[in-house]
Amino acid sequence: MDIWQAVAITAAAIAAGGLNAVVGSGTLITFPTLLAFGYPPVLANVSNNVGLIPGVLSAAYGYRRELKGQRRRLVRLGVASATGGLVGALLLLKLPADAFESAVPLLILAACVLILLQPRLNRRLRARPSGRENGGPAMWLGVAATGVYGGYFGAAQGVLLVGLLGSFLHDSLQRINAAKNVLAAIVNGTAALVFLTATDIDWTVAGLIAVGSTLGGLLGARLGRTLPATALRVTILTVGITAAVVMTVR
Repeated sequence: MDIWQAVAITAAAIAAGGLNAVVGSGTLITFPTLLAFGYPPVLANVSNNVGLIPGVLSAAYGYRRELKGQRRRLVRLGVASATGGLVGALLLLKLPADAFESAVPLLILAACVLILLQPRLNRRLRARPSGRENGGPAMWLGVAATGVYGGYFGAAQGVLLVGLLGSFLHDSLQRINAAKNVLAAIVNGTAALVFLTATDIDWTVAGLIAVGSTLGGLLGARLGRTLPATALRVTILTVGITAAVVMTVR
């Protein structure tokens, strides 16, 4: 890895950390960057997952005020996220690498569709009153299923979580976003424990992403409410569609 690759990966990680704090699609920035530098898809995915954990944690810390009063909810849903993340990580390691490479373009395009739908979802959430605390078994299973996806790949995992929590809970969008950051951190952390014990990780890449995403997560949590969401969405969609095309033709 030369100095310019290191700079590019770190810059992508800063952007990813900020996006994960606000939108939840940072993998659509870092993963294509690693592919562009020739990293194999599975190695890129695993190293990216490990590297993004500090960034997700820093985003959760940045939203700590909105987390007040959500402990019981997060303990319950955290079990679902950990279970799903474990299953997703095992699927990534057990299924053939070709299966992952074939699935990634579809997963990226699905994530891009979710990004397109997010403004409508946010408007719907803002219009709902506050109140309901427990989404019941259906929400628990949905969070677990989202964790499977997050452990396997994870792009736009945050968008899925925001949509799911917003559909079942009557709470403010900011509090739902704060909960999303915690649950995503649990999924990524659980998957990372599996990867640490069962597969290879490029620690240089993971370290650069960890530094960049931590800074990005803190900045995203602080500035996220003032950033132009449309510009962020356009950037993510451009990168995501480009990555899907590259993965399809390679």
